[in-house]
Amino acid sequence: IMMLWNRKYQEFDLVVSSVTTKVKGVAQTHMPGVGDVVWDVVDYSGPSQDRNSFFVVTNVIVTEKQKQGKCPEVPLKGRLCRTDKDCEKGDWDQWSHGIQTGSCVKFEVLKKTCEVSAWCPIETKTNPPRPALLAAAENFTVLIKNNIRFPAFNFIRRNILPQMNDAYLRSCRRGNDSLCPIFRLGDIVREAGEKFSEMAVEGGVIGIQIKWDCNLDRLMQRCLPKYSFRRLDEKESNKTLYPGLNFRYAKYNTVNGVEERTLYKAFGIRFEVMVFGQAGRFSFIQLIIYIGSTLSYYALTTMLIDWLIGTSCYSAEVGQNYFQRKVESVQDKQKCILCVSYVDEDNLRLVKRSQKKSLQDVKPTSVEPRTV
Repeated sequence: IMMLWNRKYQEFDLVVSSVTTKVKGVAQTHMPGVGDVVWDVVDYSGPSQDRNSFFVVTNVIVTEKQKQGKCPEVPLKGRLCRTDKDCEKGDWDQWSHGIQTGSCVKFEVLKKTCEVSAWCPIETKTNPPRPALLAAAENFTVLIKNNIRFPAFNFIRRNILPQMNDAYLRSCRRGNDSLCPIFRLGDIVREAGEKFSEMAVEGGVIGIQIKWDCNLDRLMQRCLPKYSFRRLDEKESNKTLYPGLNFRYAKYNTVNGVEERTLYKAFGIRFEVMVFGQAGRFSFIQLIIYIGSTLSYYALTTMLIDWLIGTSCYSAEVGQNYFQRKVESVQDKQKCILCVSYVDEDNLRLVKRSQKKSLQDVKPTSVEPRTV
């Protein structure tokens, strides 16, 4: 039974996979200072897509009308100045937004910071809006196309099965069909044990796992994908130094011959598609190996039991009783042939020993002359 359940009679090959995705959905948001903005797939997909993953913007901080110029630096980590001596010309570090000019200028009424050459005005907001501006992304959908191959068996399959036509893909829903390759983003996050409205504020990483466990034997052939979801990043803000997921990008234009840009700090969710699995097919060699290893296992088990009973784990009485029952004493019922001679005879008698008669009364089988 275990051999059939674990398919020990098969040889296995690991999956080779490729993944492509297509996200669909449109949302409208109201952004302070900008107004109503419509977001389509080009806007919320980010500047680039990584291999086997896709990104969806869910929140954003916008800094408008930036121009190349000089302006006061943002006082991060309490870095203020009193005089120009506190500002070294040409200095910068990893938290700087530009290059210091050497001047100490007013940032607010009671605060002064070093002046920098940068894109001005500098981005000042650090905390993303709550609730997320693109919370409607929960209703976006993604089509996942997964092509797999098992090279050892020259077997090819995809998660869009042959019977899935265009009408099926337009109407299928994961709630009613576990094989549907179209997923609602809100359902993915929910099945990962998260709440989309909370995760959308700072962003994060969700893993989409596709498992292929295929049986390629003719009578029991089955090769279908199984989907599961989990969050991959640490979600607790107070436990991580840089929570969530975000990046910056800009849109440039020219106004009156001067280049300007709108800076976007985008927060969002990256969905990583991970494919793993194996396929098995009957192999006579694997069957023989399994039978041989099983027989060897039982032989080793007998030796182990004998050793345990012979140790101090069991009493001497138990050990003696075990070996008496294990080993049966067999008496040799074959009668011995004896050579018998008497002092008053010159012959040797060959007789069979008897437990009922004395040697003198037993009739000899033969008589041989005694030799000196």
